[in-house]
Amino acid sequence: MKRKRILVTGGAGFIGSHLCEKLLEQGNDVICMDNLFTGQKDNIRHLMSNSYFEFIRKDILEDIYVECDQIYNLACPASPVYYQYDPIKTGKTNVIGALHALGLAKRCHARILQASTSEVYGDPQMHPQPESYRGYVNPIGIRSCYDEGKRMVETLFFDYHRQHDVDIKVIRIFNTYGARMRLDDGRVISNFIVQALKGDDITIYGDGKQTRSFCYIDDLVEGMTRMMNSKSGFTGPVNIGNPGEFTMVELAGLIINLTGSKSRIVYKPLPQDDPMQRKPDIELAKQNLGWEPTVSLEEGLKKTIKYFANKLREENELTIP
Repeated sequence: MKRKRILVTGGAGFIGSHLCEKLLEQGNDVICMDNLFTGQKDNIRHLMSNSYFEFIRKDILEDIYVECDQIYNLACPASPVYYQYDPIKTGKTNVIGALHALGLAKRCHARILQASTSEVYGDPQMHPQPESYRGYVNPIGIRSCYDEGKRMVETLFFDYHRQHDVDIKVIRIFNTYGARMRLDDGRVISNFIVQALKGDDITIYGDGKQTRSFCYIDDLVEGMTRMMNSKSGFTGPVNIGNPGEFTMVELAGLIINLTGSKSRIVYKPLPQDDPMQRKPDIELAKQNLGWEPTVSLEEGLKKTIKYFANKLREENELTIP
């Protein structure tokens, strides 16, 4: 099999580093590009000695000059803490970054996959969310830089496909978790695990009845690579996520039990535009990719808790054996 040369933008991030690892295991030549705003060198340190792996520290807002057969565009902070830190830069990263990646795909005749998000559905009025649902998004809220940014990226991808015949694939990623998430990631699973391990109060925003669906990282990466290598003509968008649905109270209770924590739950006001329900309809992925998640929430949490416990010990923030 011909070795593919694959560019992964945002490749030193949580998801990107796992994707780079899998692509190398499949026998590809991988170029990892990241500006290290939320990505970390530690995530890819174990790949540096591989002669088929190359790391480029570069912002996607700059022009990209590489040769490649495939492009995975993951470049954009995904945690509200980070994408709201500089919302203008987040919007630019989405739109200008996509234009740079699509321009490269056009020049190289490369297939390109966009990591879009369940946030394009906003605070959904349809449940679960199929790909045909057009969403209910606030275009001027504090989350809009990310939500509307990703919606515009999808528009650009399909316009490049129609106007320039660029070979595109679009996936919509639902909440994903696992090893290599940042300790200060700011999303619910990392927050709850770190708080539980340290014995701090577990913070739930709102009444805790809002729901999310959580996909383990290995399942997500499998779905991503299947989509990239799926038949021509199947562009997506396609939901990649775990349809298991849990309230925030249920999630907090499960993490407390799995960690043996003495933490108590405290409630704080719900942030603006925080969606009340989130659950993917994955029939399209089942039919076209033969994909569905295999890792249960409890199994995935056990692995993730072990990772976070080790990281906290390394940071001298946890003294338990």
